[in-house]
Amino acid sequence: MAIYLGIETSCDETAVAIVADGRQIMSNCLLSQIDLHKQFGGVVPEIAAREHLESINDLIDLAMKQASIKPTDLDGIACTTGPGLIGTLLVGIAASKALSFAWDLPLIGVDHLIAHVCANYLKNELSPPFLALLVSGGHTQLMHFTDFAQAEIIGQTIDDAAGEAYDKVARLLGLGYPGGPAIDRLAAHGNANRFSFPQASVDGFNFSFSGLKTAVLRCLEKLEQPWPVEDVAASFQKTVALTLVNKTLKAQQFTQSPKIVLAGGVAANSTLRKQLLALSTVPVIFPPIELCTDNAAMVASAAYFKQQGNCKELTGDKQNTDLVAYSRVKPSRKTRNKFADCFPLTAII
Repeated sequence: MAIYLGIETSCDETAVAIVADGRQIMSNCLLSQIDLHKQFGGVVPEIAAREHLESINDLIDLAMKQASIKPTDLDGIACTTGPGLIGTLLVGIAASKALSFAWDLPLIGVDHLIAHVCANYLKNELSPPFLALLVSGGHTQLMHFTDFAQAEIIGQTIDDAAGEAYDKVARLLGLGYPGGPAIDRLAAHGNANRFSFPQASVDGFNFSFSGLKTAVLRCLEKLEQPWPVEDVAASFQKTVALTLVNKTLKAQQFTQSPKIVLAGGVAANSTLRKQLLALSTVPVIFPPIELCTDNAAMVASAAYFKQQGNCKELTGDKQNTDLVAYSRVKPSRKTRNKFADCFPLTAII
């Protein structure tokens, strides 16, 4: 049995978890900052970083106690290195480096987007190959997985991510932050066919949601108060779901992937889940609701499978002292041309 301690601090959740063999959660501790950031309408990076700094050590102690293990039982320390907010990522990386040095354990840096997909390995026996649709607050991507912790990006948003569109439309409707859960709740009671919002026409398997946000704004400008908020929310959510599902099904047919995996915070959205399950001709897998949003169990799982494969980043430096944070999708050292005729964004994470 290989046991990894994972640390996640990419945004506004401080999380520490311990996972055995990449699938069994021994502890999963999380402290959300949503209530703190609500008053600002979104995440304030400086405040988020300070909150991580104040709580990280207590969460590490709690995770170890809940798992009933000692440092000598661990096989490695894992942390998110990006994409994310640089200040918050540095808190998790610093804590991980300290633990790695103090406990003489390997340190594994994990890509946040890969980790979201790895949440699907927890509590089930999923294995590659598969096509992953990652939909979160800051990212919308289609990734083709041929190995447990290695993927090829075959499509992504060219402007707003789906989660960003949710937050911006929620702000227009006066629903506050975060927007996704609020819109999902209202949409359940609305008429999704009352308003017709456009689906952006984008080449290949890429996405665009900036125009949809603008279309909602123009619609609201023409309506008299009080707005039919539930119908607007339902119509907006239907359009987002159809856009994501249509692109995903086309990508599945192109790659001939035997299954589709959903990941990221928006993977908890009820309409998206229902549409994908209803229209897909291959099995659709998604994580439990509590593992859709940022958590450390997915980070520990990703580290385990990364070490099991041929993508180890450890060389002579066991503590990985040169591990650094990055704010955007990590640039690739090499590219593949398999999908180059369809789109120009192919890269290995």
